[in-house]
Amino acid sequence: MRRPHGSFMLLSVRKEEIAAQRRKALQIARSLALQDHCSAIAAMDYLKTVVPSQLIAERGSNLVVINPGSSNVRIGFAHQQVPFNIPHCIARHVKEQNEGPKKTVQDQMLNSEAIPAQQLEREKAYDIIASLLKIPFLDEEAANNSYPLKMGRIDAYPPHQGKSDATFTWTDVREKTPSSTLAAEKLENKGAEEESLVCKTDNVREASSEEYTFKEFICGEEALRISSAEPYSLSRPIRRGHFNVSEHYPLQQVFEDLYTIWNWVLIEKLHISIADRNLYSAILVVPETFDNREIKEMLSIVLRDLRFSSAVVHQEGLAAAFGNGLSTACVVNMGAQVTSVICIEDGVALPSTCVTLPYGGEDISRCLLWVQRHHQTWPPIHSNPLVKPIDMLMLNKIKESYCQIREGEFDAVAAVHSYEEDRPVGSHKTRLSALNVPPMGLFYPTLFVPEEYPPPPRSWFHDYEDMLEDSSEFPRRPDMSDGLFLGVNGGLNMWDNYPVFPTRLKKDEKLGLAEAITSSILSTGRLDLQRKLFCSIQLIGGVAMTSGLVAAVEERVLHAIPSNEAIDTVEVLQSRSDPLFVSWKGGAILAILDFARDAWIHREDWIRNGIHIGSGRKYKDSYFLQAQAMCYINS
Repeated sequence: MRRPHGSFMLLSVRKEEIAAQRRKALQIARSLALQDHCSAIAAMDYLKTVVPSQLIAERGSNLVVINPGSSNVRIGFAHQQVPFNIPHCIARHVKEQNEGPKKTVQDQMLNSEAIPAQQLEREKAYDIIASLLKIPFLDEEAANNSYPLKMGRIDAYPPHQGKSDATFTWTDVREKTPSSTLAAEKLENKGAEEESLVCKTDNVREASSEEYTFKEFICGEEALRISSAEPYSLSRPIRRGHFNVSEHYPLQQVFEDLYTIWNWVLIEKLHISIADRNLYSAILVVPETFDNREIKEMLSIVLRDLRFSSAVVHQEGLAAAFGNGLSTACVVNMGAQVTSVICIEDGVALPSTCVTLPYGGEDISRCLLWVQRHHQTWPPIHSNPLVKPIDMLMLNKIKESYCQIREGEFDAVAAVHSYEEDRPVGSHKTRLSALNVPPMGLFYPTLFVPEEYPPPPRSWFHDYEDMLEDSSEFPRRPDMSDGLFLGVNGGLNMWDNYPVFPTRLKKDEKLGLAEAITSSILSTGRLDLQRKLFCSIQLIGGVAMTSGLVAAVEERVLHAIPSNEAIDTVEVLQSRSDPLFVSWKGGAILAILDFARDAWIHREDWIRNGIHIGSGRKYKDSYFLQAQAMCYINS
């Protein structure tokens, strides 16, 4: 009889112990919740009182912001004022091939010359622009021309007299090999003891000739300054806002080049070794043109290969708004090869407003060359920006220095350089004409004749998991491609075999910048928001610094608004930051203000499982984080 009583007493004691443990766990949970609440309140109070520079210095020292683009990649610490702006290219040493022509550029163009129909459209666009700018038509000689066309070679002076431009030097593609250096030293010591001076000199000369070897790869602007006579091939892993995949440029090589370029910048510019990467987190600020799989592959490069401890992804347009301290804006990002438009409302990007245009600053540079050749103002040199990267670098600098939008005839005297394989670098002084025409191609894109590249494999786009939206809320049918969803690949379709949403542009259609901005804003469907966006246009990117562009955008957009719309005001806001780096700066601000880090992805989680639908760690473009950070800014 006592035995059951003892068992009953033991059971009662265990129940009391369990209840006590539960009460203790509940107290701990309440305490932790209270601590979290107090921490959130303390964070809010801290943000209200802290000096911005102090906050950036405290939280930005271990944050690296990476903003990849088609032409350049911007990388730097979040506490820096400006990042390193590095040409997004790599030149790799190639062994001599006996078969086939030598390739100095990895990209293989299908069509690099304008066909007759394109040429006719280009000339028509030029004449329309000429009538707006009040300058002579394309084939019309300028009346009362005070400056006869003159050009001359100005590089015939002795070196000690100097030149107007900095002396150009080709990139040194050779480096010393440690083994050869040691061998040369040993041979030199041995010769000093046993042989004559003449014999020693011959031996040292022979040894020193073997102590240099070709560099395996060269990144950045140095890669653009490699002579075509050297055994190197230049590659650009991103082209027109997408991975530059083709039959000549395999997917795995694109990944390897991205990793090599970014790793080179981290080591050579930021001085972060691979062993110390686990102490840093990365912010990936991606353009709206990237597809879901492209974003995932870049995350894998950042977390798996570059070995950052954690990472977060933000859209370029949204980051630009934060970089200028705006909660609502129409962001127009004009890069080197792509122009994108997207609307931001209350700190949240609106994917359905995204429009992508396949032209940018490099198209203006190529158009500049075409205009000068047509007017016979370009020196008789073989400039080809598609084959010789150094020519594109020169054209970009001339465009940035002289091109602007203004009425009337606009000429300027400039030095044009020639980079011939069998001749020294030459400089030609010439008067360039119609310098206000190429930038107007933004509004009349038929003035640009884009080069075409082979389309990537169709399987590249078969990725149904959206990195910017929660697919668990809106599941996709397996028979529908990414192109059937707005915001995934908005704007002009780049590939024939890639289906797009029916309301989007077809491949053979051209949309000017003013029409793209108007279409993006009007697609919001709300008059109050439309009026606010038309008065909050933000121009970013290198092209945004073109003189006269702001006034031209305001005028052209106002004329592009349909007459039945109750909108009569258009305003382009002045950028508070450098338009070239405002997206990068916005990414740094978003990361610094993110105390909770709910949207961050850790390296171990990504390598083991990735991010799966319904896992609770699904990446979305941090909508809640954006609203939270905006509340901090407004408070």
